[in-house]
Amino acid sequence: EFAKAGLKPIVGDSYLQPVELIQFLPDTGQTALILRRGGKEQTYQFMRDFYGFFPHDVTISAPVVFAGYGITAPEFHYDDYANLDVKGKIVLVFDHEPQETDPNSIFNGIGNTRHANSRLKALNAEKHGAVGILIASEPNRKHPSNIERLSRIPGIVDRITHVPSQALADSEVNIPSFNISDSVAETLFSTSGKKESELQASIDSSLKPASMALPGSEIEMKVVNAEMRRGMTDNVAGMIEGSEPSLKNETIIFSGHYDHDGMRNGQIFHGADDNGSGTVGVIELARAFAANPARPKRTLVFIVFAAEERGLLGSYYYAAHPLRPLDTTRAVINFDMIGRNEAPSAQTEGLIKIDPDTSNELNLIGTVNSPDYRAVVEQQDKVVGL
Repeated sequence: EFAKAGLKPIVGDSYLQPVELIQFLPDTGQTALILRRGGKEQTYQFMRDFYGFFPHDVTISAPVVFAGYGITAPEFHYDDYANLDVKGKIVLVFDHEPQETDPNSIFNGIGNTRHANSRLKALNAEKHGAVGILIASEPNRKHPSNIERLSRIPGIVDRITHVPSQALADSEVNIPSFNISDSVAETLFSTSGKKESELQASIDSSLKPASMALPGSEIEMKVVNAEMRRGMTDNVAGMIEGSEPSLKNETIIFSGHYDHDGMRNGQIFHGADDNGSGTVGVIELARAFAANPARPKRTLVFIVFAAEERGLLGSYYYAAHPLRPLDTTRAVINFDMIGRNEAPSAQTEGLIKIDPDTSNELNLIGTVNSPDYRAVVEQQDKVVGL
């Protein structure tokens, strides 16, 4: 479709950027989280007390160190790992970011920065020498935890136990990561003399580290996969070259993801809305821009990513192997689930407010992260009546 629209190939003479994946299915009976303390052993249950996925079988036993939110952000003069030795240890960190409900937070007010990303927390722990990472929901949170949110999704246990996970074959993440329940986190903190809620409040109020070892505790993270195989997929990309010599080296990306949930028990999960609709939207934009005699000043890249439902893998691969330089990429406008009006559900309760009538609304997530984008959107809304 990109070729028919008149886009130029961007991967040499091809529109396909190959992405190698590892597909794996966790053995939920053998994958385990075990706490050893004072000569006693406590084994926790997958999907009740913890969950996590890793493409390689591995067993790691190590002492536990609390590392705040697990963030190193020199741009904010903030570092949970300052003066903290985590080499050979398993780190326990809070999910999200400090001051999440404070509009004046240095971490982009009530929006998120990249430091809220769990993958970045794992990479940061790995960079500091940790051998594993446990992610606990913030004790003072105003939103559902990841485990609470997952439990609202119908059939989630069947999906996790029967639909394989995936990872990039050249993934930068080389340590296992488990999300743990509130009760497991409370047990881990019980020998520290500190309450989790007090620690979070201290960090949020001062933006100073409250990191420390959690004495007398050793954790075993055991990952066992029932099956594992490698395979290839592709991101699909094309471009319209910019017309302005001084700006054509800059890039605007229009993107979406084209995968959904594959096949299970003979049933194909097509994903018409998530995200056939966004994919078609990107194709239609490609056709419109290519047919327009007024050429864009900057180069436009149209790309639909693979393996989004398995952890944004196509996007992460592009970021690690960009087809045009990231430092001159000026914007990414991504389309996901544009095929229907949104309605309140158990999955959105406590996470996002959805009006009863959304027929004249669009949910533009990027306006939370980019004040400049929000200003442009609000101005244009007046023009078109949204």
